[in-house]
Amino acid sequence: MKTNLLLASALAMSCVLPTLASAQEAGTMTLGLGLHGVMPKSDNGTILGSTDLDVGDNVRPTVTFEYFVANNIGIEVLGALPFLHDIDADGLGKIGSTKHLPPVVSVQYHFNSGETFSPFVGVGVNYTAFFDEKAKGAVAGSDLDLDDSWGLALHAGFDYKINEKNAFRTDVRWIDIDSDVKLDGAKIGEAEIDPWVFGVAYVHTF
Repeated sequence: MKTNLLLASALAMSCVLPTLASAQEAGTMTLGLGLHGVMPKSDNGTILGSTDLDVGDNVRPTVTFEYFVANNIGIEVLGALPFLHDIDADGLGKIGSTKHLPPVVSVQYHFNSGETFSPFVGVGVNYTAFFDEKAKGAVAGSDLDLDDSWGLALHAGFDYKINEKNAFRTDVRWIDIDSDVKLDGAKIGEAEIDPWVFGVAYVHTF
């Protein structure tokens, strides 16, 4: 009886495990909807020679799409609604604000692909487009401009499967974002934003 039970259990597992393991095989796609907070590092560069900058945090809805080019290996694109950041200068208070879009394309490796708990790591490239800059406070009325930025992006996190097609995701990114700051067309310094990006998302597998 015990032998028959063991054989039956082994047969059942042999049928189930291939299904789980194939959940993120080549050709699989995922769509993620979530919230992410962009949190710039504490030292954000200087303007006017020695005036320290401080760029504020912001949280916005995000979307990710990932296509698996091989088993466990995917190419992911991150998009979001525009982030809005206040810009403060030491001794001057708030001098402006800016919106930005930070699309990221990453190559990712998923460990334990198809299992309930699946960590992943990734590396990619970020393009940050700044727009709708507004000068305020001590420089109100001036033309404030931040140059767009290209940089490295690192990514890590894990998926916790609810069922075969759906999962919760928690992740963190580090993005290299540096931008020349201009006032009325003249460069006055550089913003070194380099944020950590923390997020949660619901992920659906197709």
